Amino acid sequence: MRQKSIEDQRRGAERLRLRYETAPPAARAYLEAEIEHAVARVAGAGAVLELGCGYGRVLERLAPHVGELWGIDVSVGALLLARERLGFRSRCHLAAMDARALAFRGGVFDHVLCVQNGVAAFGGDRLALVREAVRVTRAGGSVLLASYAEAFWPHRIEWYEAQAAHGLKAPLDRDATGGGVVAGADGFRSGAVSAGEFRRLAAAAGLEARIAEVAGASLFCELRVRQTP
Repeated sequence: MRQKSIEDQRRGAERLRLRYETAPPAARAYLEAEIEHAVARVAGAGAVLELGCGYGRVLERLAPHVGELWGIDVSVGALLLARERLGFRSRCHLAAMDARALAFRGGVFDHVLCVQNGVAAFGGDRLALVREAVRVTRAGGSVLLASYAEAFWPHRIEWYEAQAAHGLKAPLDRDATGGGVVAGADGFRSGAVSAGEFRRLAAAAGLEARIAEVAGASLFCELRVRQTP
């Protein structure tokens, strides 16, 4: 498969931005509630990392509330858009990086975030992602992971169909859609992470999951990294 050029990546990030901008009211409320919850959990922290920061939508809201902010993404094109969005703030750093192989030493962040269903959307080994996030979080800090709440299912369908209507997604594949998975006619699949799976991932990482449902739309899993004896 041809590796995407930076311009291809940038166009992909622009389409992602448009997908958020075409969100129906219920999806917009969900996105706002998710960000507000994340900001409340990390406000006042010295160093925060967002995994899969994309074009900087969440970073922009986090930046005024933390000392130092890092955002990583595998798409250089998306990171270029994020830099334009954020400006050259001295305390906001961006880097091209795989969330499952972070180039940071251990225990350097107060909080690590992976929101907007990133744990499911990234694909691959979810436990590896969780373990890597925990590794770079200091003792006493936390990892915040988010997915969709089950009650949000009808609004996920509505949001997908709004994107398809704007030519930003393929038509919905109704036969393949169900059981928490939204499917497109082009083979696109978007699942979610349940509270039970979050708990299993936490247990495999040797931690306890604190689960909170936010606004009947987001499912947050908070992992507190233990203090060393």
